[in-house]
Amino acid sequence: MMLPRLTLAGALLAATAAYAHETAGQHGGRVADAGKFHVELVAKGETVNVFVSDEGQKPVPAAGFKGTAILVVGGKPTRVPLEPADGNRLTGKAAAALGDSPKGAVQLTGPDGATASGKFN
Repeated sequence: MMLPRLTLAGALLAATAAYAHETAGQHGGRVADAGKFHVELVAKGETVNVFVSDEGQKPVPAAGFKGTAILVVGGKPTRVPLEPADGNRLTGKAAAALGDSPKGAVQLTGPDGATASGKFN
C-alpha cells in the first residue's frame, strides 16, 4: 500500500522539475511542458488521450512513444498505460471515470529512449 504512494510521490516530484506552465490546448485539454515536448491531457470518462507536440506547438508523431498517466482519482493514484494511436495521440483506459481535469503526471519515453514528464495540477 505504501509503494503506490511512494511511486506517485516520486513521479510527481520528477514531473515538478519538468513543469513550467499549464495552458489550454487545441483538443480541449490542458497542456504542460514535458522536457523538450508539450503534452496535452484530455480525459473523458475512462479514456485518457495525450497529444504530443514540440516546443513550436507542431504535432510530434506518437509512433515509437510509450507513456503512463499517473492520475489521482478519489484521492488515490491510478496508473493508465498509454499506447500510440493516430497522429500525435497516445491513448489509454482507466478502470474508473477520471473526471474532466484530473491531477497527476504524464510520463513519456520517446523513440530514442529519452524520458520526460509533465505535471497537471
